[in-house]
Amino acid sequence: MDFRALETFLWIARLGGFRLAADRLNTTQPSVSARIRGLEDELGVRLFERNARAVTLTAKGRDLIPYVERILTLKSEMVAQIGDPAVVQGTIILGVVETIAHTWLPLLIECLAQRYPALSLELDVDITANLSRRLTSREIDIAFLMGPVVSPDIENLPLGTHPLIWVGSPRLDVHGRLLGLGDLRRIPVITFPRNSRPHMDLEALFRGGDARPRIHNSSSLATIVRMAVDGIGICAMPMEIVQRELDAGLLLPLDVSVDLPALTFTASFPHAADTALPRAVCDLAYRTAIEHSRERLNP
Repeated sequence: MDFRALETFLWIARLGGFRLAADRLNTTQPSVSARIRGLEDELGVRLFERNARAVTLTAKGRDLIPYVERILTLKSEMVAQIGDPAVVQGTIILGVVETIAHTWLPLLIECLAQRYPALSLELDVDITANLSRRLTSREIDIAFLMGPVVSPDIENLPLGTHPLIWVGSPRLDVHGRLLGLGDLRRIPVITFPRNSRPHMDLEALFRGGDARPRIHNSSSLATIVRMAVDGIGICAMPMEIVQRELDAGLLLPLDVSVDLPALTFTASFPHAADTALPRAVCDLAYRTAIEHSRERLNP
């Protein structure tokens, strides 16, 4: 009995299929099947019922899960506490929202390369809603997103906040005067995707008014900034995202009577038997985010 067979068994149980487990473990379906056959032969019991449409755990398979989780937890803790980080191997699938990707993520990747030189990263930049869904379905190992992710199976570590500032193009001729809610109802506002936290905060500002504001949504920060530069509307963005445009005079800071809440981010990962390495990565991400925040406030 080896750790690969136990890990394979657990991923099949989590994902519900041999092919899905093979994809997740970067191996082939025949290899996954061979590992399970070996494990079943050694235990002398059948662990999965297989048919053309589904793979389900047998009663003995369900009984095996807590034992495998305890074994893999001890292994993960042993490697984290005693092993040399330089020899830790494997791949971490990391989902990241654009705000973090454009700010301190490169610093984290540099730190990870120094601490875990044999560890590979697979990056997936996406919006929070998609990352949250993929995290709960175990398609990714860690997500840096606008959290927290509300689930009993997910742990969330704080990654700090990014205050928002209102900016607009000089061609809109709104710079230099105080803008109120009435102005914001007349000027198009460009923001994050629907159902995102910034979009919902923006909708809450305008709730109950007679005139509906014009709100443009985009999942791309670059597109939002470009639309603002082109004078299509104004937007509220973290300072770092629009610093280049501010320095070039393409965007100007606006004096608006209402503020949107700062963006709050978390490092979120499933609570499972093999969380020692994801937790270590998230702890390093937390320290990186804090250091970046200090440098931002005290340049």
